Amino acid sequence: MHLPARRAFVNITPQVEEALAESGIREGLLLCNAMHITASVFINDDEGGLHRDFEAFLERLAPEKPYDQYHHNGFEDNADAHLKRQIMGREVVVAVTKGRLDFGPWEQIFYGEFDGMRDKRILIKIIGE
Repeated sequence: MHLPARRAFVNITPQVEEALAESGIREGLLLCNAMHITASVFINDDEGGLHRDFEAFLERLAPEKPYDQYHHNGFEDNADAHLKRQIMGREVVVAVTKGRLDFGPWEQIFYGEFDGMRDKRILIKIIGE
């Protein structure tokens, strides 16, 4: 991932489904996690208003500025991103049933970026038969 903005939410469900299809696994588990301490993978609804609510909620809990409010900030200005990731989580595990992600209604997988404009990666591990 390389997002041009500091913060964003990206629906990665199609890419995860593609990886699952390539694996050939019919029954098992899929793990998807953000491989960076200032990014998140989570499951929720793909609704723009909800995403704006996430942004407002996270900014209230861990505002980006002023930068000097955080002990971590010095060389970098991303302490808020570390805190936001802690709230949104690192990874998701989804059951695979009959070769498909076994979601509840409206569930989708998202990548949450809290300190963008740099290269990051997502790991997908699929186990099963």
